[in-house]
Amino acid sequence: MEQKYRILVVEDDKEIREGIEIYLRNQGYEVFQAANGAEGLKMIEKEEIHLAIVDIMMPVMDGVTMLMKLRAQNQEFPVIMLSAKSEEVDKIMGLNMGADDYVTKPFTPLELLARVNSHLRRYSKYLAALKEDSGSEHVFCIGGLELNEDTVEVTVDGEPVKLTPMEFKIVQLLIKSPGRVFSADEIYERIWNEKAVNTDTIMVHVRNIREKIEIDPKNPKYLKVVWGVGYKIDRQ
Repeated sequence: MEQKYRILVVEDDKEIREGIEIYLRNQGYEVFQAANGAEGLKMIEKEEIHLAIVDIMMPVMDGVTMLMKLRAQNQEFPVIMLSAKSEEVDKIMGLNMGADDYVTKPFTPLELLARVNSHLRRYSKYLAALKEDSGSEHVFCIGGLELNEDTVEVTVDGEPVKLTPMEFKIVQLLIKSPGRVFSADEIYERIWNEKAVNTDTIMVHVRNIREKIEIDPKNPKYLKVVWGVGYKIDRQ
């Protein structure tokens, strides 16, 4: 591993928290711990973090509140939420607030490591794109929607839109093939670079993107659903 990635584990159950740390350290990651969202935010102020694993239900400050504060601070590193099976609503809420993924308890160490590795691969590419100072711009426009691959920026009618790295990747995939319908499975496999296992994630990300790029998300101008088939960005 070229860079030693730094991962924050925010979990009030000490046994789970320390168990996750052991597995991550064995993979060569540097790990920091916090017992609740408030401690997690303080840790992020002190340390450079590349990915956070955040439990939803915690005392003092829950995971969704922590996530909202993170995104408000423009902290764009990937966040994987941990949730019990009974917390389906909280999962969806977490993804709407800017989480990149969620893992349901109980989970296997291999499942969590696979998600961590996958998100860090994408995040490293995202950071590399931000650092590139290319002379040529790769800009894609559909009506008032514009995506710039070199600056990793999206604007609507000239106004910047703040997308998470995952949301940017979805818009990038769709806008580069205007009019083409992508199934949820295909979007997942192209962006995650692995076989689709949870396409509900895509549905929530699409809904989140619409809230940001559409004047009327219920009557979208750009990101359309083809019922029973998938998603597309229409030619204007």
